[in-house]
Amino acid sequence: MFAGELSLGGELRPVRGALAMAMALGHEGGARALVLPPGSAEEAAQVPDAHVVRARHLIDVVARLRREQPATQDDSGWTRLEPRTATVRDDGPDLADVKGQAGARRALEIAAAGEHSLLMVGPPGAGKSMLAQRLGGLLPPMATDEALQAAAVASLAGRFDPARWGQRPYCAPHHSASAVALVGGGSPPRPGEISLAHQGVLFLDELPEFQRHALEALREPLETGQIRVSRAAHQSEFPARFQLVAAMNPCPCGYRGHPVRACRCTPDQVARYQGRLSGPLLDRIDLQVEVPALPSDELLQGARGERSAEVRERVVVARERALQRQGVPNRALSGGSLDKHVQAEPAALKFLHAAAVRLAWSGRGTHRALRVARTIADLAGRECVGVADVAEAVQYRRVLAGG
Repeated sequence: MFAGELSLGGELRPVRGALAMAMALGHEGGARALVLPPGSAEEAAQVPDAHVVRARHLIDVVARLRREQPATQDDSGWTRLEPRTATVRDDGPDLADVKGQAGARRALEIAAAGEHSLLMVGPPGAGKSMLAQRLGGLLPPMATDEALQAAAVASLAGRFDPARWGQRPYCAPHHSASAVALVGGGSPPRPGEISLAHQGVLFLDELPEFQRHALEALREPLETGQIRVSRAAHQSEFPARFQLVAAMNPCPCGYRGHPVRACRCTPDQVARYQGRLSGPLLDRIDLQVEVPALPSDELLQGARGERSAEVRERVVVARERALQRQGVPNRALSGGSLDKHVQAEPAALKFLHAAAVRLAWSGRGTHRALRVARTIADLAGRECVGVADVAEAVQYRRVLAGG
């Protein structure tokens, strides 16, 4: 199979999607070679067992097909590239850099252990963005197939970087992004930010400032882990299994509940601002946590917290426990599998029922709280979900009235 862009001078230039092509050939089976230009060939060589050849010029391809002698002694115009796996780096932002914010750090650990979505609410400068940037460092190392899936999507968008092989994607689109930029589209359809964040983290800062229809488009992929883009002449399906981390201010001015600065917003302004997030969307966010402003002495003199590597060890153990029990992360539990594997004590279910009635939760909100409680129990190494686990899970759905 040959792929590439041909210049007027005969040089071969790279194209998008080389890694996805190599993966598709591997799934089809057989021993066909994939001939690609420089740049695309090195990208496709990341796929294990791929037969990738780098060709620099059309003359090199023709000479090879005619079995002629190479134009140069080293045969650099037609070179077989051996499959290779780049070294996985672990030098990202460390959770130890975040001082204080014990509640938010705990919620971040729970989100990483159960693949739960997270919403952080707090004033400007409280550390919401810092926390979001460190979620990827808490997630388990990527398996080869996960790394290939993420790299293939990045290749389709022209964003593949061999130096980031094996690192969890982190996408943080601006709040002015359109629905097409978020979920994908165009002609032909191309992946959006949610697909580029596949197997990684999607961070939406200033969540209420995003376009309403753009946020509503996230509801399907949050449930299914994929997005289908339909156009008149094309229909494409892209993977979108990402962890959503969102951040917002508690009010338009940002200082509602601040210990020092006074809030200038009226109750009606606060209600309209928070009302930009629909109830169905908030229902799909498992954890909602407050990130308060910290006093200056705690920021300057506070002790450093746990490192990301230490927290990641607990996250890996909790995830392995869930996978051995039910085969999927806790976020994916639903229906009969939720009833079978949650293993909640009768007192815990009674407590959850009372909380759901008092807070007027929907059925989806109640089940999500139960999944979070299952993750909390996994982190503690408990087989059954107890009242304490449910009580902590309930606290993570009371920050906004819509949750």
